[in-house]
Formats: sequence, C-alpha cells, structure tokens
Amino acid sequence: MSVAIGRSSRGWNRLRKAVLAGSAFAAMALPAAAQDYPHAGEKIGTVEQIYDGAMLPDLAVSTYRNIDRLFPTRTIKASTKPHPLPQADKQLGDVRFKYEGKDYDLYDFMALDNITAMLVLKDGKIAYETYQRGNSEKTRWMSMSVAKSISSTLAGIAIKEGLINGLDAQVVDYVPELKGSAYDGVSIRDVLMMSSGVKWNETYTDPQSDRRALLRAQISQKPGSAVELMGKLPRAAEPGTVNTYSTGETQILGEIVHGAVKKPLADYLSEKIWQPYGMESDANWWLDSPDGVEIGGSGISATLRDYGRFGLFFLGNGVIDGQSILPDGWVKEATTPKTLKGGAKLDYGYMWWTAWTEPSIKHGSFSAIGIHGQNIYIDPVENVVIVTFGAQPKPVGKEPIDPNVFFDAVVEALKD
Repeated sequence: MSVAIGRSSRGWNRLRKAVLAGSAFAAMALPAAAQDYPHAGEKIGTVEQIYDGAMLPDLAVSTYRNIDRLFPTRTIKASTKPHPLPQADKQLGDVRFKYEGKDYDLYDFMALDNITAMLVLKDGKIAYETYQRGNSEKTRWMSMSVAKSISSTLAGIAIKEGLINGLDAQVVDYVPELKGSAYDGVSIRDVLMMSSGVKWNETYTDPQSDRRALLRAQISQKPGSAVELMGKLPRAAEPGTVNTYSTGETQILGEIVHGAVKKPLADYLSEKIWQPYGMESDANWWLDSPDGVEIGGSGISATLRDYGRFGLFFLGNGVIDGQSILPDGWVKEATTPKTLKGGAKLDYGYMWWTAWTEPSIKHGSFSAIGIHGQNIYIDPVENVVIVTFGAQPKPVGKEPIDPNVFFDAVVEALKD
C-alpha cells in the first residue's frame, strides 16, 4: 500500500523540515494509510546518511525499507491479477564457489554482502526465497540505481509507441528547457549510454559532487530544480564520445519520457508494465517536488517478488498478452556492450550493466544494479532471474564478494 505522506501537503511540510534538519523524524505521526505497512512505525535515518554511508546496520535496514518517508512519492498501482510465481520442483541447495582463491558458500555471501532478502527464479518459478532482518513479502525496498534500468525500459516503450522518435531523437525536443545548454545536440541514445559529454562527478560520499548537488535539488522540493541544475552543467566532451556514469543523466531521461508521454512516469509504468504484467503490490516512486516529476535514477520502492516479475518481463522480451511492448530487438540492444563514437568499447548498455565474469559473459547475462547491494540479475540462456536486497554500509562498492561470482554459482547449481 502506498504511503500517503507524499500527497499530504501538511504531512509533507512537516517531513521536509525534518529532512532538511537532518533528523530521522521517527516520532512524526504517520497518516492512517501508512499504518497498514508492517514497517511504518520504524525509526529511520535521513537521505544524506544513505549517501554518506553514516548509519549503523539496524537504522540502515529500517531506512531502506521506508524510503517513501524521505520524499513525496507517486504510487505505481498494482494488478488485480498477480502474475503467478509457483515453486520450482528443484530448489536451490547450498551453493559453493571460489572467489579470489578462497572457498565460500551461500551463507557467506548472504552475511558478508549484507543481503536482507533474495529471490531466485528459474523458468519463472521460485527456486529460492529468503527474507532477513525483519523483511517479509510485504516489504518495499529501495531500488537505488535499479530504477535507471526501469526508466530505460520506459523509454523503450515510448519509442515503440512512437512517442519518442527513435534513438537519434534530440533531448531538447522533449525537454525544451534545455535548449542552449550542454544537452543541446545530445541524442536519446547518448543519454541512454551516459555519453552526453556533460561534465559530471557521481561520487556519492563527496558533499561537493554533482550527485550530491542533485540530491540537494531534490531535497529543496522546488519544481524544476533538477532540470535547472542539469541545464547549468558545462560540456566536457563531444556527445557520444565519452561515458561518464551519471544519475543526472537518468534524471534527464525521466524528463524526456515525461515530456514524450505527457503523464507521470509512475502512471506510465503502472499502465504499461505493473498492472498488465501482474505485479501484486503497489510500489512508490520519489518525486522532485510534490506532485512533480519522478526521480529517473532512483527512488522506486517495491517488493522482492515484483522486482523479480520485472526481471521476468524483461527476460521475456517485454511480451504481455502475446505481444511485445518493446521495440524489436530492444532487450539485446539495451543489454549488450556498446561502442562510442570513435570506436571505444563500452561495457555498458542502455542503463543496464553488461556481464563481467567469464560464465556470465558467455551467457550474455546482464544486471540492474543499485548501491548498497540491490540487484536484478538476468541470465537469458538458463532463464534465471536473481533479485537481492542489500543493506551495505557505504555506497562505495566494497562488497566482500563480487555478486556476479555468486550469481554464476547459483546458475550453475540450478542446471538440470
């Protein structure tokens, strides 16, 4: 159920003051609708603490499953007919593997990488499912940059529907506020490849980085503040020539989709995927201001199984009711390594991460990845989808075990 605080101006004003003050606002009264959510009354930290990596484990867990209390949100409405996820005949056993010369198993991965829930789907059936640290099937967990892959998918749908005029269409055709900025002359393809050439520093823990400036714009809750910030950035390279990982780039993508479809991204996601594919629970998406535009690069909170269903939807080439809602060949195009202008190779797709271990490269596997341990891993050869919720302490990629090495071992263990 959606936390109604995002739509209540009085509640949001109280919430915003708490966020700006850097407090956890745990004592703040919650709207009646929020009381149905099992974690609604938990003390939480601030969004700055998430990016600083400055929370102890229990506070991090309660915060990550309550991110819809940090900003106003819009509901992604669920289906009345959930896509079934039956139990697989073959369940995942103890997974054993080597990493950097040492022996590990499933329990090591769960503990060392601070995994708070995991779902493994084989041929669309549940081969493994676990909830830790008080999480349950009802828990909505933060996506972080997993949302980037979802925003990319919405762009693909808009292209299929003719609302975006292909990958070579120009950003300024859909976000006219950016005319005359460094985004003037940048294509949709450039944005999807994070190769706009616009200068950007993504360092989460650096208060002076562009990423933190974007966060401050979001905290201000001033309509249009994110686009205004992006429009002031200088150009560092010609469009299409250099890849720079940028959450700001995904905010631009969100604005592009919003400008093309003429409706909120949450509504578009609900209408095109969440309801017709059969997601069983409402999800939420952060907004840049009350009733504003969704944050394209983060801020979705959804249940473990519904993230798994999204993985199945993408694994299945976007087919709903016998027809794909994605452009022909989109999944392969979006999830395979790209080539920049000038010929430089890029181990990145259209806001999907490409494989980097030998087994996953062989299978053409790909991932939606978010900081602190969020993953949707998809192996198209073995029809496996793996979803993890993580509560890692800092957003700096310090996992003791490379998740893809573990995912490779899971795929191998599930082979017939």
